[in-house]
Amino acid sequence: MWTKTVFRCREFYLGCRYGRIDPAATAGERGEQAAARMLRQQGLVIVAKNVADRGGEIDLIAVDRSSRTVVFIEVKTHSSIKPGHPAKRVDQKKQGRVTRAAMRYLRRKQLLGVAARFDVVAVWWPGGSPTPTRIEHYQSAFEAVGPNQFYA
Repeated sequence: MWTKTVFRCREFYLGCRYGRIDPAATAGERGEQAAARMLRQQGLVIVAKNVADRGGEIDLIAVDRSSRTVVFIEVKTHSSIKPGHPAKRVDQKKQGRVTRAAMRYLRRKQLLGVAARFDVVAVWWPGGSPTPTRIEHYQSAFEAVGPNQFYA
């Protein structure tokens, strides 16, 4: 039993570290895993996944070491053949929820003086396909929305 647990934890760590995608995961989770892999390749350091609190959830939180910026990333996965861009689903209401969750995260971690930005990653992953067909990363996709706006 102990070896299985250690092995599972090691596999989980290696999966997070090297960007393995779990084929048994839901489409949204696979999209987040693919986005995390792509962001790591771009040089960002993923520090947290699926950070949720009472007001909202942030899919990925990363640090851009080149600009010393905390990056809050919303991942939208499109798994059907319906027309439309996944990033269009990040509407004003969703931006407000992400902004509130980001503000609380920065407050909790005592990072209120650190630069932050909001990115969106759009993933097209047709049903039955082992890999995504397209991934697009939009840096600074939106500004902070609502009463918790950030000030420069």
